[in-house]
Amino acid sequence: MKKALFIIGFLYSALASAQLKTTPVCPEFIVDILDGRIGDIDPRSTVGQVKAKFPCYTSAVPETDSARCGGGVFYKDKDIYFYTGRNYVEIGPAFKGKLSVPLMGAARGNLFKLLGNPMIKDMGWDAYQTSYGILLLYFSKAGKVNRIRFSTESAGVIRLCE
Repeated sequence: MKKALFIIGFLYSALASAQLKTTPVCPEFIVDILDGRIGDIDPRSTVGQVKAKFPCYTSAVPETDSARCGGGVFYKDKDIYFYTGRNYVEIGPAFKGKLSVPLMGAARGNLFKLLGNPMIKDMGWDAYQTSYGILLLYFSKAGKVNRIRFSTESAGVIRLCE
């Protein structure tokens, strides 16, 4: 009987100390391409600021000298990545959110009317000067935008994580 009471008491104390954990819910990612912001977050934001605004991250790396790519906050399930140590944001083709300018999937030949002439053109990407820094658009073999990066840095200073 003492053994049974001990087991019941142990189970009760274990259950009493268990904590309920909620799943963090993020606001929708609404990217203002022309202003270089996601809500009130921009590429210069810190890891803490991004995590506080969008708590549903899949991984985060503190900004340290030894951190790969300088640290950041990553949302793999939403295909958006904040490289806070290098001051840029990357958006992939499976991005779950809204873009102020419909660039994802846009044909390369149709971008002039949206963005003007690129500052730098390469085989697989174009770079556009913006009021906040630089906008980089990457293209699939079919000539459609499949990745977007924007930064507060200039073309001569930006350090991308490859």
